[in-house]
Amino acid sequence: MAAPPPPPSNIGLRTILSESRRIFRAHTWHFQALSVLFLLPFSFFLSVYPFIYQQNPPIFFYPIRPFISILIYTLILSFFSIFAVGSITHSVFHGFYGQPVKLLSAIKEASTSFFPLISTAFVESLIVSGINLILGLVFFALLKTTQILGFQVHHSSSFLILLCLAYLIILTSISLYLRVNWTFAYVIVVVESSWGIEPLKRSQILVKGMKGVAFKILLFFGFFISINILQSIMISGDSAGDDWKSWDFILNIVATTAFYMVLLLYSLAACTVFYVYSKALQGELAEQFAGEYVSLPFDDGKAPHVVSIV
Repeated sequence: MAAPPPPPSNIGLRTILSESRRIFRAHTWHFQALSVLFLLPFSFFLSVYPFIYQQNPPIFFYPIRPFISILIYTLILSFFSIFAVGSITHSVFHGFYGQPVKLLSAIKEASTSFFPLISTAFVESLIVSGINLILGLVFFALLKTTQILGFQVHHSSSFLILLCLAYLIILTSISLYLRVNWTFAYVIVVVESSWGIEPLKRSQILVKGMKGVAFKILLFFGFFISINILQSIMISGDSAGDDWKSWDFILNIVATTAFYMVLLLYSLAACTVFYVYSKALQGELAEQFAGEYVSLPFDDGKAPHVVSIV
């Protein structure tokens, strides 16, 4: 069997979103069901979060203590988000290859991936927290050294402001760098059945040479999700007293929830499609589809490339 033609290198955000949309159209009911089951509750709680905790007393989980209330809220969000990641990633991956996607299979895969996803998220949080702690200690040491040398540093001094600004810029840059390198981490957990630090290392290998595209995906969805967060905060700020019972407030919550749901759905799909493209560019072909021919619809204005999975 002749070797398949190499995939083109002009994969971009538009190509990835277009392919994601094609998969959704091919399995409309399936992804609508998954969105309603997992993304809708997750998006709703995200939308109402600013409003819930600006009330005095909080309208949810009252009269539970604030710490327990936040813990319950976090557990609810974690449950729905992890099931959303597992089920939608599984479905998009199989839908890309033209494989049948079934609701029960997607939910079963989400259950199987539940604890591996939690462990990977925990390791990721530990690494980010560790970097944050080390960076904080370094800047604290710089501040103390400055004071030991006899310089007066108060809360409004330009030195302290510049120091804090430098800290934020460095921390943000490191976080973005790690986020770009870990673009495929959760996809790898679901598709390749790995967990912990291994998906993070594997993602760093696969994203090599494609970090620009990964950064664009991160910026694209981050920008629109940030706008939705600001909209939610504005809604909660304008909803003091009994204003939350107004139709305007309810419609705004519905709108922000729907927007969250669409953004998160496309975000999960984009990462999965990008993962498949990156594997193709790296010369890796999925063993589970051995002997089959699949179409890689790169949006280069030509006919889709047909790749033999051997």
